[in-house]
Amino acid sequence: MSSFLQVRGNEIVRDGKPIILKGASLGGWMCMENFINGFPGHEHQFRASMKSVLGEKKADFFFDKFLEYWFTEEDAKLYASFGFNSIRLPVGYRHFEDDMNPRVIKESGYKHLDRVIDLCAKYGIYSIIDLHTAPGGQSQGWHCDSGISHATFWDHKDFQDRAINLLANMAERYKDNTWVAGYNPLNEPADEHHTRLLDWYVQVEKAMRAVDPHHILFLDGNTYGADFRRFSEVKPLPNCVYAAHDYSAYGFPNPPEMFKGTAEQKAYHEKNYARKSEYMREINGPVWVGEFGPVYVSPEDGYSNWEEMNDARYDVAKDQIDIYARDKASWAIWLYKDVGFQGLVNIGKDTPWMKLIGPANERKKRLAADQWGVDDKEVRHLFDPIVKWVQETVPGFKSRYPPTWSATRHVSKVIREQLLSEELLKEFVLLFEGKSEAELDELAKSFLLNNCVQRDRLCKILADDAKATFSD
Repeated sequence: MSSFLQVRGNEIVRDGKPIILKGASLGGWMCMENFINGFPGHEHQFRASMKSVLGEKKADFFFDKFLEYWFTEEDAKLYASFGFNSIRLPVGYRHFEDDMNPRVIKESGYKHLDRVIDLCAKYGIYSIIDLHTAPGGQSQGWHCDSGISHATFWDHKDFQDRAINLLANMAERYKDNTWVAGYNPLNEPADEHHTRLLDWYVQVEKAMRAVDPHHILFLDGNTYGADFRRFSEVKPLPNCVYAAHDYSAYGFPNPPEMFKGTAEQKAYHEKNYARKSEYMREINGPVWVGEFGPVYVSPEDGYSNWEEMNDARYDVAKDQIDIYARDKASWAIWLYKDVGFQGLVNIGKDTPWMKLIGPANERKKRLAADQWGVDDKEVRHLFDPIVKWVQETVPGFKSRYPPTWSATRHVSKVIREQLLSEELLKEFVLLFEGKSEAELDELAKSFLLNNCVQRDRLCKILADDAKATFSD
């Protein structure tokens, strides 16, 4: 029987002894994302479109099987073999609440969450429950599944209160479960005014502690987990770990240069991490890097040196992990499983799912329809003039929030990642038209671990660090 994890000074402790949490995120499971699962657009649009093509009964059947096969006991065994002791479980609010029937919690939403928490506990893995999408969307990003480019969560108290109600319900459910390390109440918030996030954290902490005084809350920084500048204006909340997301420009398309591990490149990683963890040192609190990790290329992407590019990105991951190790920071790499872009394990190309969606997925990549890790080389010549025109026409555009986004990203968000993707989705779901339940089951089985391939070098880098930590 485990004990509740607690915060003590700058450490997370179990039975009074320090523990460093290391693992990955189960993105693409209870919070599907376009680049992880292969569809265009947003999850709520994909689910609604599948229902229109398949009918409600068969669509529900497919998505339930998908959730079942994405993480099974075989996954838990492999995951534990890496030496991981924690897993971040991103969930979307729509599993638990209907927008047309707000505040009525759906018990069915807990079916697979309970199952995976119990599976992980069996193998000594702590779960961190991450509310990855909230009503209205807590950021401008695709991953909050709003389908729009404005974070309306911060404009409506009703949206904020619905999220608190859901999180309090989760806290009540798992209050006695010691294998739940805690809750990550809101993934990558992006509040343009900053203070609304701080106020909401106070409210959600109070509501959750009223029913569950024991579990840790993992609180992301503002502006996608990277900005803690205003946090010092309020008192740190008790038994909370503040969480930074630490992505490297060297791990994505169009980096400043190929990562070679030079002193200057390593200094860039050190500086980024130091900036994002400065607040934690200020309050003498522990650090949890809730997300980090490069994306990878494949032979189909058209680069003759794709293996060299991937080797450089593995080196990026290794360099960042070494920094976290020196600082005794906990971490959760993004992510465990996907269709071949970033995960530790990838869905096999010869599976029914990849054979069915493969051409559509490659087309989506060529059109740069997703936003995450996109390589826009084939459409850049079309969009550069639009971006230039917007910047020249509206000079204030350069100060648009979030400031970390380039003008190109702001424009592509609306035109490609929203408008274009919504139209691509209409074509995409036709691939499933007329499928029987047996055929849908075979498609869902593509996500079983025995139909996946491991990204061996990345797995070894992570396992070597995790096992070294826990053998100390």
